[in-house]
Amino acid sequence: MSIDNASQPIKTLRIAVLVSGSGSNLQVLINAMQAGALPIEIVGVISNREDAYALTRAKDANIPVAVLSHVASGKRMGIKTFEGHANEQLIAWQPDLIVLAGFMRVLSGSFIDNVPAPMINLHPSLLPVYKGLDTHQRVLQAGERQHGCSIHKVTAELDAGQVLTQAVLNVDINDTAESLQSRVQKLEHQLLPWTILLLAKNVLSLEASTTSSQKATYLPTLPLQLFIDG
Repeated sequence: MSIDNASQPIKTLRIAVLVSGSGSNLQVLINAMQAGALPIEIVGVISNREDAYALTRAKDANIPVAVLSHVASGKRMGIKTFEGHANEQLIAWQPDLIVLAGFMRVLSGSFIDNVPAPMINLHPSLLPVYKGLDTHQRVLQAGERQHGCSIHKVTAELDAGQVLTQAVLNVDINDTAESLQSRVQKLEHQLLPWTILLLAKNVLSLEASTTSSQKATYLPTLPLQLFIDG
């Protein structure tokens, strides 16, 4: 399927990104935004870690950042305090979409239900299998032949929201957890912008379980999958 030629209306999506680490997926979105390859505007980045390199990436691109890691006394910010400040910031930014890209705190159902835009999460497994952490090692220990990553709608139950898209690769006999992580990360860098473009083109919807495009039967049921053996 060619998404570049799809005759769908394109809306510029205002995107807020939540991060905890290096922000390689954030950089992919920044690059695509700056090149005009994606119809997005990254309106802000929130990090729960003050040492996250993703903050440097955002600042270098002149994107507003909010660091919500510690309270004034120096104590690590509790999740309720984090969620309160994060929600205030998101309301101020008014995004159309919130992207969790390597964000490593579990959010409450109350927060998820009250943020001003739908949230999607990038998870390193072929959901619904291997929810949670250490997915690459668990896949190897189980002897799986395929692995990959998924983008799903965020709900109160961990990694359980509707899966929108997946990218799949074959597990190599010589793979380690580290090599598999590196290979899956390359898939993430392709899957995230692809999914956001489908959302911008209204091919995918976060408002209902199926879209009018899918009802027309020329698209498969969710999740849409990219098969990339890289």
